[in-house]
Amino acid sequence: MVNISFKEYKAWDAPIRIFHWINFISVISLIFVALIMMYKKELGISSIEAKIALKELHVIIGYIFVINLLWRIIWGFIGSKYAQWAYIFPGKGYIKEVRSYIKSISDGNPRQYIGHNPPGRLAISIIMLLLIFISFSGLIRAGTDIYYPPFGSYITQYIASPGGDSQSLVPYNPKGTDAEKVNHLKKIKKPFGKIHKYSAYTLMLIIIIHIIAVVRTDIREGGSIITAMFTGTKLLKKKPADLEP
Repeated sequence: MVNISFKEYKAWDAPIRIFHWINFISVISLIFVALIMMYKKELGISSIEAKIALKELHVIIGYIFVINLLWRIIWGFIGSKYAQWAYIFPGKGYIKEVRSYIKSISDGNPRQYIGHNPPGRLAISIIMLLLIFISFSGLIRAGTDIYYPPFGSYITQYIASPGGDSQSLVPYNPKGTDAEKVNHLKKIKKPFGKIHKYSAYTLMLIIIIHIIAVVRTDIREGGSIITAMFTGTKLLKKKPADLEP
């Protein structure tokens, strides 16, 4: 009988694990509310008040999403090695790493990593960029649609009719607004809506691919990748390719 010994390695620190699960819950919640907004007619939701309430709920969850993302961006500069952007984002020699990793798989002796393997690093990089696009475009739409911070006050001041009170404006109510400026605003906000929507669609696709890849890698290579996001540690049977010297 072959005796295989596993060694425990610290992979993900607490801030990374907390970010991951808050981000996961936020994304699922945002998708759920977005689907309700998309199919509100089919669900019998027709009043302006309900429409605004759904958008407000979406925005409030979005604030949690954005704050969590901002913290993750900061932690990428001050956190542990495997949390840092210098480790995650593909850089010099990345293509060579990918080829070496693929070769190790084809040879039947896949490399193991404490952090993300090379394809995983690319996936995380793309996901992070999409999260940033979604955050920024979402904040723009929060301001233009229902006048929420951080851009809402600037929007109401812009569209308010001359001499009108910008603070008294109500979303989806033309009273007190300048019609010409409102129409101009619609043209400005439309591209951000498309960026927000299609970035979200792309994110959902990549998340599905990422989950499949993680499960497959966990089965093929071991390392307790999934449980590591709960415990912070990986159990590896070989010397990690990214072990700190």
